[in-house]
Amino acid sequence: MKQGKTDLSARHVIDWESPDFLDENIIDKELRRVFDVCHTCRRCIMLCDSFPKLFDLIDESESGELDSVDSADFKPVVDACTLCDMCYIVSCPYVPPHEYALDFPHLMVRYRALETSKGETSFFERQLGETDRNGKLAGPVAPLANWASDRKNSLTRPIMESVAGIHRDASLPKYHSKTFSKRSKANPPIVDMKAPAAGRKAVIYSTCFVEYNNPGLGVAAQGVLAKNGVETEVVYPTCCGMPQLERGDIENVVERAKTVAAELSAWIDKGYDVVTLVPSCALTLKMEWPLHVPDDLNVKKLADNTSDIAEYVVAIARNEGLAEGLEPIEGGVALHLACHARAQNIGAKAAVMLRLIPKCNVMVMQRCSGHGGSWGVMKDNFEVGMKVGENVMKQAAQSGRPYLASECPLAGDHIIQGMEPFLEDDKPSAKMSHHPIELFAMSYGIQY
Repeated sequence: MKQGKTDLSARHVIDWESPDFLDENIIDKELRRVFDVCHTCRRCIMLCDSFPKLFDLIDESESGELDSVDSADFKPVVDACTLCDMCYIVSCPYVPPHEYALDFPHLMVRYRALETSKGETSFFERQLGETDRNGKLAGPVAPLANWASDRKNSLTRPIMESVAGIHRDASLPKYHSKTFSKRSKANPPIVDMKAPAAGRKAVIYSTCFVEYNNPGLGVAAQGVLAKNGVETEVVYPTCCGMPQLERGDIENVVERAKTVAAELSAWIDKGYDVVTLVPSCALTLKMEWPLHVPDDLNVKKLADNTSDIAEYVVAIARNEGLAEGLEPIEGGVALHLACHARAQNIGAKAAVMLRLIPKCNVMVMQRCSGHGGSWGVMKDNFEVGMKVGENVMKQAAQSGRPYLASECPLAGDHIIQGMEPFLEDDKPSAKMSHHPIELFAMSYGIQY
């Protein structure tokens, strides 16, 4: 069950160390080549705001063609890209092995890498992407940090918008004083050695979000795996670097890739699988790192042995069979398939997993939520993101299902916020978002 043309071998390695990579003239020439192909095709116009901006630029130019568009006007097109990968994965007919070999998302990264090399990246956007540092600083003062970041806080949020450019109405993730790693060590789950999958061993790469912002998600995942006989270890060397990739800081991403891959590779050598809990991080480990660090054997080994949590649970169900004890979830689930889960080319594994729950009525929503990681909380992007995600938000609000799930926790919170105008009094609706593995844990009666 694959989508589009996403085999790793078809996507070109990113030669980011080449002298030509940051050459402004070469980048401009490539932008014009790619944009001209996009202009003649326009299949991606509904995906995000980059393409409408591009096509408006061209249509409103003197000649109605790209030749009369100034290169300085390309920046808004680049800035609107959230690196969701959907143009590459599901829409573009010109990706490799087609002779045009288009890779729109990585071209946007290259443009941003040039900006980063010139010191043109926003200071506050850089600080927002320092997730490990922010988590370590905010954790000890979590109640205060969460009070200050609450979107209903009329004292602090206008200041944050004015100073840091974070939209005052954007939902921001909460912090916890006790990380997932600490919770796991303090209260490890009991592994059911009588379960069909007993004998499996997995390292949970907790990701920065689960480590600092949603440790309960990690507890749920670890509990489900333990219920199914999987011995787990929680390992978190550092963030995968997706926030840095978003702004083109490729050298930073490569350093993180080598660090994390070296540590996790040692666990793979001891017979452990690697499981990730957030799809953006799974995509980074599986597909982005091998394209940026193609000669690192640890990176390749990690890519070959990494699974998204839903992908891993479905594999257990198909190969060994699940442990008994799943109970129905009343009312059904509106499930948002995150873009970075789809981009992994593994099929709709979250939907497959939830349908393993008895009588679970799952409505799948595949459109983009409009969040785009740190992109979606910025003042210049938030309202656009809400508009992009309106289709999903309306579907979820009018579905009549009391549970909303998204593989991307940030997208889930964004959808919950955007549902408010579409809620109907005579229909039940979700009050909060869940990761699919949390609902699976709930079905097993696992506390998280």
